[in-house]
Amino acid sequence: MDTAALVTWVITALGGFYMLGTWLTRGGARGGTSRLPVPVVFGHFALAAIGLVVWIVYLVTDKDALAWTAFILLVPVALLGFVMLARWIPVHRARATAPTGPGQDAPAERHFPLAVVLAHGLFAVVTVVLVLLTALGVGGS
Repeated sequence: MDTAALVTWVITALGGFYMLGTWLTRGGARGGTSRLPVPVVFGHFALAAIGLVVWIVYLVTDKDALAWTAFILLVPVALLGFVMLARWIPVHRARATAPTGPGQDAPAERHFPLAVVLAHGLFAVVTVVLVLLTALGVGGS
């Protein structure tokens, strides 16, 4: 189960990297019309990356405290993710009706593909569950 958590975490990270790259290249970090606060985006990214490193160290050392540390790090990651999702949904819904001509600034997150957002969220939930189950010792050897 611990290796499955690593796999889902990496898949989640890949989707997150894609969205972060899209957001940055579309000017999200420069403010503008983005509805995603820069500290929330980078806090989500940083805590998730630190948690992934802790999880990899856990896999190498098999120290239970590291599994719990990774899970505890995932709690604010998930909360920040829900904040961003809640702020992204209105942008996504307005996509079809908002003008996009010259001189119209669309929020950077408008360019996130729905499939990537959904897959990122789904794999994130699975990752949190697998990490918790591993920390609890469910399905271990």
